[in-house]
Amino acid sequence: MLPLGFVAVFFAWPVLAILGLGFSAGGVAETLAEARTWQLAAFTVGQAAAATTVALLAGLPVAFLLARARLPGLAAIRVFVLLPFVLPTVVVGLAFRALWPGGGVASIVLANAFFNVAVVARTVGGLWTHLDRRLEDAARALGASRWRAFRAVTLPALAPAIASSAAVVFLFCATSFGVVLMLGGARYRTLETEIYLRTVQLLDLPGAAALSLVQLTAVVAALAAGAVARRRREGVLRLRAGTETARRPEGPEWWVVGAAFAVLALLLTPILALVHRSLSTPDGWSLAGFRALAGHGHDGTLAVSGWDAVLTSLRTATDATLLAMTVGVLAAVVLVALRRAPGRAAHGMGETMDAVLMLPLGVSAVTVGFGYLVTLDALPGDLRTSPLLVPFAQALVIIPLVVRIVLPVLRSVDERLRQAAATLGARPLRVWREVDLPLTARSLVAAGAFGYVVALGEFGATSFLARPDAPTLPVAIATLIGRPGVLNTQLAYAACVLLMLVTGLVVVAIEWLRGARSVGEF
Repeated sequence: MLPLGFVAVFFAWPVLAILGLGFSAGGVAETLAEARTWQLAAFTVGQAAAATTVALLAGLPVAFLLARARLPGLAAIRVFVLLPFVLPTVVVGLAFRALWPGGGVASIVLANAFFNVAVVARTVGGLWTHLDRRLEDAARALGASRWRAFRAVTLPALAPAIASSAAVVFLFCATSFGVVLMLGGARYRTLETEIYLRTVQLLDLPGAAALSLVQLTAVVAALAAGAVARRRREGVLRLRAGTETARRPEGPEWWVVGAAFAVLALLLTPILALVHRSLSTPDGWSLAGFRALAGHGHDGTLAVSGWDAVLTSLRTATDATLLAMTVGVLAAVVLVALRRAPGRAAHGMGETMDAVLMLPLGVSAVTVGFGYLVTLDALPGDLRTSPLLVPFAQALVIIPLVVRIVLPVLRSVDERLRQAAATLGARPLRVWREVDLPLTARSLVAAGAFGYVVALGEFGATSFLARPDAPTLPVAIATLIGRPGVLNTQLAYAACVLLMLVTGLVVVAIEWLRGARSVGEF
């Protein structure tokens, strides 16, 4: 009841309240009938589809490198591939602005693809690692070329992972907020940024409610496709677990490895551009931006110093991670129990609960944030004025990721071990403590670290809920970049580099904890 209760109170209630306000004010039908609405929807779907295609084309060679190539330095490559996915959207937006000052559709597509190459590489590579390579070798022995063997044997086996990663990438790209806000400006808007504009600036709740309905429809479709593909992928993993497939590349495989390293070089380019921009000023190289972290920016742009914003980010991310781990791990335990329970009703309930827990990833963070301000005064203590308001919103984003990391690990625990402990007299809580916890401890810590860096860079809901006297670092960066002054620009880029360094260190810790052959979704 705790996971479902949390989602009901802190997600479903605020979202339904905003939708209800929009419908009660009238005008939803008019908004749905406007050509502008469907132009926004078409642009949202079009840029998300284009970014998904780019991410797939770039991620597949990297997946081959991680799964099938035995080369030195793969541990470092695995860390580097994950770094773009957990970078704050504000950081990536500024990095692409440094490379592409004019912005535009191409920069939006490439930035969204930059974020999600890791999803394709890790999801597809995780399955590719477990595919029996002898099947492909047998096809080669029967006369098939390398390409035909890949097309006829390997590609069909990888299809569930490719479809699953494509659905997740499309979901992330369709709901992208910070990147479109930074690179699209006033010229290019998606449903997410238009909902923000109508809610915050125009107070057009009927229009925002109508757009939220359109977005929710697309999100549910993407989640359904991802759930179907994920079930097929889990079945393949059970059939192929434990096989060793990596070896030194041969012949044309080196071309694939070369393509993977080309992708890695392209992923490095925005990061280097960001570092370069943080150190360059009109007067030459300087650390002025980093020294300015102790101040408030040009003419007191920020109500607090840069370092105060850093401390606020760290505290908020800690609270959000603790909350998300509590709810997410309990949800994963319940989902495993429902999966193991007999009967179709329990399995159907588990699938429904899994889909419900993923919904916060696809609903506008602005809608959730504004819903908090409308509804949470009804709870004891009026959470609208509480410092926990931002952690609650960030936890909603982290919980689905925690579930996706922990759930496959819990499902991989041998049920016979648990039954043996129960037969020897252990109660359910002790079975969990003595059997499940030791086997899953590393993944639990990794999920917490992963959630921490995501919370650290969350921008959508935080930009709406954070108070001016307590901004997180991403909100401070967005404030600085929106105000004139060379010092503000330098301070914003320096703060981005600081966020990137912290994120990189946590990613290294995640990979060390999880190991090279983890089974989590990300």
